[in-house]
Amino acid sequence: MSVVITDTGFAPDTFNRKFTDLADLPANDTPCCVDFPSDAEPSSLAGRLSDIEMIRVAFPSSADGRGFTIARQLRLMGFTGRLRAKGHVIADQYAMARRCGFDEVEIDDDLAARQPEEQWRARADWQAHNYQARLRG
Repeated sequence: MSVVITDTGFAPDTFNRKFTDLADLPANDTPCCVDFPSDAEPSSLAGRLSDIEMIRVAFPSSADGRGFTIARQLRLMGFTGRLRAKGHVIADQYAMARRCGFDEVEIDDDLAARQPEEQWRARADWQAHNYQARLRG
């Protein structure tokens, strides 16, 4: 199982559509949901973003920040669908994930047990707590 985290806390994953691996995308038909590995280039989805409902970006470890860059690039390319970080994202990274363009984070039950909902909700006010605003303030 997995837990989805949004600004309101933990929630079950109610998204019941099938994800297609990026490597398995057909050339002429875009599925609604794509699993995006951390070592892929966002430009590989150029021209197809308007047909994709959700992109789930892999985070193989909490030390691997490529997913943050991928999210930002996808948003700059015009992706307006749901963007989910999946894998080993820790509560301390939630604010960064939201600022980069992720709508939600998906973690496994073991990580959710080690980092309970209170730790994630403490970072849910991600817009109010950024260092740039404090420096300008």
